[in-house]
Amino acid sequence: MPKSEIRRVSAQVGAAPNFADCLLAVHAFMVEQNAASAPARLAQLKRDLREMKTLLAWSPASGRPARFLKPNSAQSALRLAAVQQLARTADLPHLREFVIGSHLVLYAHSDTEVVLLSLKHHRQLSYTAFQ
Repeated sequence: MPKSEIRRVSAQVGAAPNFADCLLAVHAFMVEQNAASAPARLAQLKRDLREMKTLLAWSPASGRPARFLKPNSAQSALRLAAVQQLARTADLPHLREFVIGSHLVLYAHSDTEVVLLSLKHHRQLSYTAFQ
């Protein structure tokens, strides 16, 4: 493929204001599980998040389709509608999840922008920011 035909994807990757709160909640959960190993596990998660951001900047659709897009209750449907409205308002029509070990990152994206919305452990029923 000639150089002129190579299309570099370089999406802007950012985080919603509540994403820092999600990290604090994850850290608190890690401390409850095992206080001695919590700092190392949190440091690893942060390294993994940086890697994920690099990948998403190159390919915003790298994650899987968000599993909660098929609600099984009225409460789930209301949460989904709220998240979809946030994504539409930000002009980020696609919702996806990125798996990092035992955590899931919910994000919204377009071809040129990615916003990290929430983070949860795979055993949690819903994302913290949208309960």
